[in-house]
Amino acid sequence: MQPPSLAPMLAGASGAPRDVRDYLVEPKWDGVRAILTVHDGRLRIASRTGRDVTSHYPELAPLAAALGGRQAVLDAEIVTFDERGAPSFQRLQSRMHVAAPGPELQAEVPVVAMPFDLLWLDGELLTALPQRERRQRLEGLDLDGPSWHLTPLIAPASADELLAACGQVGLEGCMLKRAEAPYLPGRRSSSWVKLKCVRRQELVVGGWIPGEGSRTGSIGSLAVGIYGLDRATGGSDGRLRFVAAVGSGLSEDWIRQLKVVAERLATDRNPFADRVSGVHFLEPRLVAEVGYSHVNDGGILRHPTLKGFRTDVDPDDIVADDDLQAAIDGRPAGFRIRC
Repeated sequence: MQPPSLAPMLAGASGAPRDVRDYLVEPKWDGVRAILTVHDGRLRIASRTGRDVTSHYPELAPLAAALGGRQAVLDAEIVTFDERGAPSFQRLQSRMHVAAPGPELQAEVPVVAMPFDLLWLDGELLTALPQRERRQRLEGLDLDGPSWHLTPLIAPASADELLAACGQVGLEGCMLKRAEAPYLPGRRSSSWVKLKCVRRQELVVGGWIPGEGSRTGSIGSLAVGIYGLDRATGGSDGRLRFVAAVGSGLSEDWIRQLKVVAERLATDRNPFADRVSGVHFLEPRLVAEVGYSHVNDGGILRHPTLKGFRTDVDPDDIVADDDLQAAIDGRPAGFRIRC
C-alpha cells in the first residue's frame, strides 16, 4: 500500500495553557519541518510546503533501513547544532538551500532528524488517534541512529519553569500538545501551543529600503510584515501588515543574493495593507526569520535582526499570533509608516 501524502499540522496558539498536565511537552527545535516517508526501503523528505528535499539531506537516507522493512510516515524537524550543542538556525542556512551537498559540507554542518509524531505505519493511518497513543507507537520504532533521534519529552511544569529550562540549554522554547488531540494534516489547531523563550518570528518580505553610506544605492534593509489573524478561523485575514524594517544582520552575501531576487519580484503594487513610504515593493513570496526585543504599542518590532531565510514555508501561512495582532489592532487611525 502506498503511504499517503500528508501536510504538516500547525500550532494554532501561543502562551501557556492554564493546566499543562493535559499536554505532552516537547522541545521546540530551531530547524526546518519535514515529513519523512519510508516506503519500499527508501526515504523521501518533503518540506512543509510539500516540496521534495530528499537530496538536501543525504545523511538521513539510512533511516529507511533502520526501520527494518517497516513502512512509515513521520513528522520531524531537521536540525543542526552549534558548538554548545544548541540548535542553530543560522548554521542550518548553509544546508537547507543546497540541493546536493558534498561530503565536505555534510561533515562541516551535519544535520539530525528529530521525529516527533507518527502519522502512518504499515498501511494504518494514525492521524485520528490521540497524541498520547501516536507517541507510544512512535517510541516503539526505537528511532536512534547516527543522524536521527526521537524528540524527547519534557516533564510538565509551570510556564516560567519550562521557559527557564529551555533557556538554560539554548532552546527557543517548547511545544505543548494536548494528549488526547488527533493530528489534523495541513490545519492549525489550538491543541498545539507554542511557548517561546526567544523572540523569533517568520515574516514576509514586502520590499526593500535603500541603504546609506557604503550601501547607498543598494539594499539597506528589508520591509517585512505578517498576515493578520482571523480570530474566527485561526487563519489569515489576507491583509499583510507591516511590522519592521530589518537591516541588522543583513550580510553582504545576502544582499548580493537579494538583488537577484528583487529584480524578479519587483512590483509597483504595495503588498502591505498599511501605507508605507520609502520602500521598493516586492511581491510577497520571500520569508525571513527575524529576532526582536519586543513589540511596541503600534505593533512594530523593536530591534529586529535578520536570522536567515526560509524556503520551507508558504508565505500565506505566516499569520500573527494573538499578542501581535492585538498590538496591530491598536494602531491609530491613519497610521502611516515612513521607512
